[in-house]
Amino acid sequence: MATVYEERAAVFKALCDPRRQQILELLRSGETCACKLTDALNMPQSSLSYHMKILCESGIVVGREEGKWTHYRISPQGSDRAVALLREITSVEEGQSGCGCSR
Repeated sequence: MATVYEERAAVFKALCDPRRQQILELLRSGETCACKLTDALNMPQSSLSYHMKILCESGIVVGREEGKWTHYRISPQGSDRAVALLREITSVEEGQSGCGCSR
């Protein structure tokens, strides 16, 4: 079972690669077949599969099999979760000031 830190890292790993950001940009217009993604990105299918595996494991993207191809789309729930995680880990807790040590 993954720790909360590993789960968070999976989301941000999905977002930290320029190629995956390109994929997400293409998916913003709606569900897209892997064949169209490979063409648009000039990327071999094996490379696309690697990136899609990371995006899908993060929950930001979901895939749907149709024949020999997979169609991908951005998951609204996964997108909302990524935004919430960023807010969670970067929010400042109220009432916290200084380091708490006595000098």
